[in-house]
Amino acid sequence: MSEKLVKWIIGIFGAGSTLGIKYLIVFLISLMPILELRGGLLAASILGLEPVKAYIVCIIGNLIPIPLILWFLDSVFAFFKKHNILKKFVLFCEKKGNDKKGSIEKYGFWGLVLFVGIPLPGTGAWTGCLIATLLRMDRKKAFLAAILGVLMASVIMMIISYGIVGNLI
Repeated sequence: MSEKLVKWIIGIFGAGSTLGIKYLIVFLISLMPILELRGGLLAASILGLEPVKAYIVCIIGNLIPIPLILWFLDSVFAFFKKHNILKKFVLFCEKKGNDKKGSIEKYGFWGLVLFVGIPLPGTGAWTGCLIATLLRMDRKKAFLAAILGVLMASVIMMIISYGIVGNLI
């Protein structure tokens, strides 16, 4: 599913865009929940970007939301619920986070590293930080765990995007 979504996003901007626009597309995809770095690296491979530069752009894009989620998500969700703004969306996010918190709750720091780092549907930095916030994990430890998870996922996705998928395109 993420590959179709990535191709759709690339289609919006146009695959024939300038090099700068292609890196911007990859960066924006890496910022997005659900797609994150995984989608960014797939897009970079599809767009034929240089692996090392794309890798750096994707990591930066995926890391930027982490502190914002960890330090401000509680306040944003509380505000939205109090003022009935996107309340259903907030409740949906909290439900999704609570549904997936078992392994992180059980294994703590290393559970969060693995949750963020193993690129499976529904995992990643956004969801991992949401769960860490719901569990009231120490923010500094959750931040470090999320960074380690992103780095782990980036290695796995580089192999998949530029190795396996890159050879199919």
